[in-house]
Amino acid sequence: MTKYGLRGRVLAFTILPTLLISLLLAGFFTIHRHQQIDDLLVEQGLSVIEPLAIASEFAMAQGRRDQLTRLIGLSHRKNAPLITSIAVFTPDNRLFVTSNYHRETAQLQLSADTPIPSVTGVEHQGEAVILRSPILAENSLSEADAQQSEHPPVLGYLAVELNTEHARLLQYRDLAMAILLVFAALVLSLFFGANLVHEVIEPINRMVRAVHQIREGRLDTRVHGQLSGELDMLKNGINAMARAMGDYHNEMQQNIDQATADLRETLEQFEIQNVELDMAKKRAQEAARVKSEFLANMSHELRTPLNGVIGFAKQLNKTPLGPTQQDYLATIERSARSLLSIINDILDFSKLEAGKLTLERIPFSLRDLASETLTLLAPSAHDKGQELSLCIDAAVPDLLSGDPLRLQQVLTNLTSNAIKFTEQGQVDVHIELAQPPHPGQEPIQLRVRVRDTGIGMSAGQQAQLFQPFNQGDSSISRRYGGTGLGLVITQKLVLQMGGSIEVHSRLHQGSEFIVTLRLPVAALPLARSEPLPLPVDQQVLLHEPTRWARQACLALLDTWSLPVTEANDQASLLALSGQHFAIQLIGLPPRVSLEQVRQRLASLPAGGRRILMLNSYDPQLLEQMQALGVEHCLSKPVTHAKLLSALAPPPRPALPEPEPLPPRSHWPLRVLAVDDNPANLKLIAAMLDDLVQEVRTCRNGQQAVELAQRMEFDIIFMDIQMPVLDGISATRALRREGCNRHTPIIAVTAHAIPGERERLMAQGMDEYLAKPIDEAQLEGLLLAFTRAGRLASAPPLIDWELACRQAAGKPALARETLGLLLASFNEVESCLTAARQGDSRDLLACIHKLHGGCAYSGVPRLQRLCAELESALRQERPAAELEPELLELDDLLLQLRLEAPRWLTA
Repeated sequence: MTKYGLRGRVLAFTILPTLLISLLLAGFFTIHRHQQIDDLLVEQGLSVIEPLAIASEFAMAQGRRDQLTRLIGLSHRKNAPLITSIAVFTPDNRLFVTSNYHRETAQLQLSADTPIPSVTGVEHQGEAVILRSPILAENSLSEADAQQSEHPPVLGYLAVELNTEHARLLQYRDLAMAILLVFAALVLSLFFGANLVHEVIEPINRMVRAVHQIREGRLDTRVHGQLSGELDMLKNGINAMARAMGDYHNEMQQNIDQATADLRETLEQFEIQNVELDMAKKRAQEAARVKSEFLANMSHELRTPLNGVIGFAKQLNKTPLGPTQQDYLATIERSARSLLSIINDILDFSKLEAGKLTLERIPFSLRDLASETLTLLAPSAHDKGQELSLCIDAAVPDLLSGDPLRLQQVLTNLTSNAIKFTEQGQVDVHIELAQPPHPGQEPIQLRVRVRDTGIGMSAGQQAQLFQPFNQGDSSISRRYGGTGLGLVITQKLVLQMGGSIEVHSRLHQGSEFIVTLRLPVAALPLARSEPLPLPVDQQVLLHEPTRWARQACLALLDTWSLPVTEANDQASLLALSGQHFAIQLIGLPPRVSLEQVRQRLASLPAGGRRILMLNSYDPQLLEQMQALGVEHCLSKPVTHAKLLSALAPPPRPALPEPEPLPPRSHWPLRVLAVDDNPANLKLIAAMLDDLVQEVRTCRNGQQAVELAQRMEFDIIFMDIQMPVLDGISATRALRREGCNRHTPIIAVTAHAIPGERERLMAQGMDEYLAKPIDEAQLEGLLLAFTRAGRLASAPPLIDWELACRQAAGKPALARETLGLLLASFNEVESCLTAARQGDSRDLLACIHKLHGGCAYSGVPRLQRLCAELESALRQERPAAELEPELLELDDLLLQLRLEAPRWLTA
């Protein structure tokens, strides 16, 4: 509230009540006085007219006009200030006499239809007041007549007009006096209001101004002046507040000065620490660079000799060798691959730490992936006498989309760890849905459980479990070996795939690792499975003492809706001796003797097909089992494909004889291999000799540049670290001039560190081949980068044996899958036509879908070409640059349309 608002309110509250009360009182008394004067005027008129009416009775009765004239004239003169006119009217309402002959008497006369009043009446006509009183014949009647007559006869009436000017003058005087009194009261209230403003409001305004000054920081402001009562208390309070705020401000200023000094000192320390941190950061970056350089050098130094060891071991294995030599050679190769696995673990860890590991998203078969992984790990479990089982719930979809290589790496690490740390007992891999999928739910939530009955872990060991280069304790590390990176890599891979991993374990009671992943179902589903070629009423006897292995077998049998009778021990098996079972599935414990197997078979019910499930891959043992009358011997873990093949062996189709393939050495290719290491150069030359017509070699980059100036090559394999001229400099020289400026150059290096492939391709390389060299990768590069290689490998377009293997050994399913692939060609051809016309929006999705369909149809050439095209499109290469590959795809689709019918009708 401003000072003007406060002053206005005080004045309003002071003046308005006084003014209102004065107006009410003045109005009341003015109206009362006005009414009082009117009433007094009427009373005075009545005091004149009524005696005059009585006095006029005789004159009216006698008809004495002159006498009546003198009477009313005398009365008029005596009451001249009060009366304006007097008139007497006859009973028939005619003027009889009047006191004023020159005055209009019509207003004194009653209207024609109005009777003469019996009593004196008062009538107001504007400013005039008319009194009319009847003239009664009361005194002129005899006493007898007066007693007989209730109402004396009317002789006429007397009318008097009163003069109101004096009364109005009195009223105006009283009104003026009331107005004067109201004005006096208004002036008096203004006086008291102004005095109140001066005595109260001005001090308050001074206090308000003082408060504003204090708020602005002028803490020495004080309120002065002599005040009384509450105002004096308020003044003292404001002054005390200002003093307290001033003291607090001074104290706060001192604290601020002290804090500023401390902050300045702290900032100086921070600056020193920042300099130290910057130096530490630079040291850490240098250490990281040194680590990366160390990993690169280690990769190169280790992979280079490993390349020669593994490569020449493969080459040596192709020559005639004795059993002992083959055993030694296999040992050498296994040892080298074990060392390579350790190197790969370290490099994978480096990639994950640097965040440079990329995940693929391609369709894959979950059951095939799990079966292949455990089949590879089964021999190590069998060597230790362990029971290895695989159970995949029937509700889990088979065809998923993701990175199968990394998922296989996770499954391999967890299962191999379980096998490693379990001396005896069981290892079980169970794959299930974490929660039931809702209709249309995408993706599914997959849960992988890896359980063992091994040494287990304490709580302290579990806390260190996912630390790099660390195991439970040093004794375990010495006893079981390993780098301590497997679980760290597994955890980081699972997290990068958007999943989670947890562990439950108790010391000496085994461990359980649970991995939860969200994986989308592949866009191109598998064709529906062929129904089991067995009558549903054929009973199956399952005798499997091991609980986890028994659950895995039951899950597979439930998938095919076979009626199963369980016999978990020898007693229950003997109780079923009198029954007949069409199929008998018998699981044997590890390290069982031949005599124990013979006794177990003797206790079985007679008749039926017998299928043994063994913890061994020994061919000699399998032959011994079959000699005992067993139809099939399956090595554990029993997978869906192996069990299905044993339960219902598919009829082998009469495959037409394929056209003979031309030898791969006849591929019309001239290849240049460059490497400074003699062993590696000899190895890659030997590998290439089996694939192409002509191979030239050079020991350094300078020799390669000189040779490439004179001779044109189809593809060049270039080592990176070489004397005289390194591989990158040689590649730049080749790209600048000569006849090999557009020749594909493949970098061959042991530097398998994160980002190495991208760095080399940015320097002009076309692709990257890591040492040790894999023959399949080498052949794939020749096929991908040379048209001659692709054409040389053309026959056949359809690998029917591969198609049957991909269809779980069922030719009918393979034909159906191939038919579905052919049915998708129309959509692909439409997409290719649109791409040639400039509309390549749907090209990547179309090629991706075709690539997924090729994975289960036995068409390796088409699959490789789709993989090459999809990779190029994901790198955002325009369709115009891929015109040769797209034309080749068109040719392949046409050739497949021509070749497929003979397989579909076989």
